[in-house]
Amino acid sequence: MLKNAIVRTPGKSLVKGLSSAGLGLPDYQRALKQHAEYITTLEDCGLEVLVLPPLEEFPDSTFVEDVALIAGDLAIITRPGAPTRRGETKFIERILADRFDQVQKIQEPGTVEGGDILKVESQYFIGLSSRTNHAGAKQLIGILEGQGLSGAVIELREMLHLKSGLAYLGNSQLLACGELLTKNKFQNFELLAVDPGESYASNCIQVNGSVILPKGFPKTRQLIQNAGYPVIELEVTEFQKLDGGLSCLSLRY
Repeated sequence: MLKNAIVRTPGKSLVKGLSSAGLGLPDYQRALKQHAEYITTLEDCGLEVLVLPPLEEFPDSTFVEDVALIAGDLAIITRPGAPTRRGETKFIERILADRFDQVQKIQEPGTVEGGDILKVESQYFIGLSSRTNHAGAKQLIGILEGQGLSGAVIELREMLHLKSGLAYLGNSQLLACGELLTKNKFQNFELLAVDPGESYASNCIQVNGSVILPKGFPKTRQLIQNAGYPVIELEVTEFQKLDGGLSCLSLRY
């Protein structure tokens, strides 16, 4: 059961964030409203939420999931593949060092972003993408194995991050779309195939039995409900404009 989450309030510099979505610039005030609703929803799902202040010098820093991974009693500081984001790690390291006895770091030349890491029970799937490389994945797997956990790499060709197209709902059920539907490592799971027209909805999060889903994707909502999960819909349009999704906005543990 998840008990905690860490989020970071978007800064006004959000409008300068990295994006390939082609959906225009985010509206800052709307982003703040959506972020506040996200926090309230996590709290309603039983989490205690630590809200960190904006980092104006880092436009993408609200996507706090990318800069760290929490694996049990261990915090792992990543090394983002986007060079403009690497300065964010020192700020999250200070926060996590106060909360975890063990803190390890991905070292150069490795790159890893949290958006490429999906925890499925005691195993971690690591997407090899433009943001996460072989060296980083190898380091991460070594760290995880030192904790009695395991990791496996997934080659990506089409997606920015692994979790752009994959979510673990529980009960051996994966919500997936696109290239991830045919990956051999996922064939032992029950795959719930997201309609290609609703691919953005693949980035959802299961929090203590409920699935938090981007608003506006009725086919995916029905798919998840049919699988037996209550669904909570949230508007995250302003973060979608920056290639971000629901999982990106928090570290949950």
